[in-house]
Amino acid sequence: MSSRLVIARVGPGDVDTLLALVRELAEFERLSHEVVATPAQLDAALFGPQANVEAVLARLDDEVVGFALWFHNFSTFVGRRGLYLEDLYVRPAHRGRGYGQALLRHLAAIAVERGCGRMEWAVLDWNRRAIDFYQGLGAEPQEAWRIFRLCGVALGRMAKPD
Repeated sequence: MSSRLVIARVGPGDVDTLLALVRELAEFERLSHEVVATPAQLDAALFGPQANVEAVLARLDDEVVGFALWFHNFSTFVGRRGLYLEDLYVRPAHRGRGYGQALLRHLAAIAVERGCGRMEWAVLDWNRRAIDFYQGLGAEPQEAWRIFRLCGVALGRMAKPD
């Protein structure tokens, strides 16, 4: 009997699994030191009264092989919201089998169904395998743009009035 990949929305009982996958992703990206999220925070973000993110798990029988987590942004140029893919992760033992592409197709279908004008995400510049994969699907790098971030002390300083 062959296994079939099933992609389904994360439920409240999946939060610990999702956080474990986030930690695996962070380890792969050499950013484990940045993971401070708690199950309670993820639960609130996904299911709380001000839920603002969505996620799916990819399962092969009873084994979780990957996930995608996203939220909506907005383009003033396009005049419509977009789908921003925050994280896409397929466990190493399951890569190269089309599961990442299946997750992206699932999200693209959601974006189209919701009338989104675009779907975007970021990739680390050293992750050549991911870059080649995304370009092979028709995604175009936005090389003229740089991502900026305020966090920690700098964010607090910016929030204070002069």
